[in-house]
Amino acid sequence: MENKKELSYSLHLSNDKNKTKRARQFARNSTNSSTAFNNNAIQNSQQLSKVDKHNLRKYDNDKELICTIKGSSSIVEDTKNLYLELFENARVKYNEKQTRNDRKIENYFNHISNDNKRDLACEIIIELGDMDYWAEQDDKFKKKMIEVYKEQMLDLEYVVPNFKIANATIHFDESSPHLHIVGVPFKDGMKNGMSKQVGKSDVFTTDSLRNIQDKMREYCINSFNRIYNLNYTLKSKEEGRNQDINVKNMTNYRELKKEQEKNKKRLDELNNKADNLQNKSIQINEIIDNLKPNKLNKNTYSISNSEIEEIKNYIEQTTETTSNLKSTNDLTTILEHYESDLKNHTNEVKNLQKKIKTRDDKIEYLQYELDNAKDTIDKLEDKVSELQNIVDYFKDLWKRFIEFLKDKFFSNNKYDDFINDLYDEYILDDNDIDIIQNNSKNKDDFER
Repeated sequence: MENKKELSYSLHLSNDKNKTKRARQFARNSTNSSTAFNNNAIQNSQQLSKVDKHNLRKYDNDKELICTIKGSSSIVEDTKNLYLELFENARVKYNEKQTRNDRKIENYFNHISNDNKRDLACEIIIELGDMDYWAEQDDKFKKKMIEVYKEQMLDLEYVVPNFKIANATIHFDESSPHLHIVGVPFKDGMKNGMSKQVGKSDVFTTDSLRNIQDKMREYCINSFNRIYNLNYTLKSKEEGRNQDINVKNMTNYRELKKEQEKNKKRLDELNNKADNLQNKSIQINEIIDNLKPNKLNKNTYSISNSEIEEIKNYIEQTTETTSNLKSTNDLTTILEHYESDLKNHTNEVKNLQKKIKTRDDKIEYLQYELDNAKDTIDKLEDKVSELQNIVDYFKDLWKRFIEFLKDKFFSNNKYDDFINDLYDEYILDDNDIDIIQNNSKNKDDFER
């Protein structure tokens, strides 16, 4: 158990940094037209398949250390079924209103998968506690996190009602138990297009994510304490990208720190040995003081075998204790060096964190603005299509009207007055009258 009884918590949403303006500019300047920015968003069915293989450990058939708490053995099928549940009624009603077959949507899952403007699904990863905490716990203790993460799954759909979960799987085969959630965010009540649509940028904004994380943190630690019958608190949220930039990430630091903790017992033992050696040294001094000169040679002294063994034992103890003290002091010196180096760079790290946070906030804001612009474009395209349908309708109506007048004119002369009235009222012009009177055989003349 940790002395401070604090646990870290993280909730990360998959995103595509390659969609940002900076990423596209980088790609345009790159020789291979690609970016090095991270992309863990689920934009299409191919990326969903990769998530399926990773989360369900299909690439190595090692499924013993995972636990699926919602969904099946196929995240792809789970997501397709969720699409039918969420969008099928809206798709059918949308198609009923369409007069052109090319405007109809046959399969909304495939429709979004082929649309590079919108993500097909989202992945959220939730983790409570870091690797140091979980390294000290046994498998039975870890498996109790299943109940904690089940409650987190329900809490997430409560906190974000416009996000539905297709699959939720817990991984126990890495440094700490963590939950992978794959789901679909949606927006409802849309006036253009389908009434219900995929809507990641509408559901997950910079502000909404902060609110979601704050609520989910509180729910998680409450569930943990109740299920484990403990009384932990959460570590404060990290600024910036929620990544720990501290001494614990330095090479070999964890190993050295653990070794130092083990050495605490050794230090206590060494202190006891040192006390014993101090008493022993008094006895050795007494032996030396009581040595008697040899009768044959006054420069030599007589000593018994037992006294020799006692001195040898004293020397061995002294050597061992000195060696152990030296190794312990060396370890302490190394740790002090690491921690001193960290203190010297604290301001630099904080400045970097602030810069990263400022940059990421700006990127997220620009992404939000871009998504809004794309939605506006989609709405305008729908309006243009509707207007085109209206124009086509009236063109066809006018054509049929002219045909009707032509047929009536030549079948019965009583329509002459009616034609003249239309001309007087500026409904027909000279060109229209010429077409009717000349009984044009070119059908294209009426397609106005």
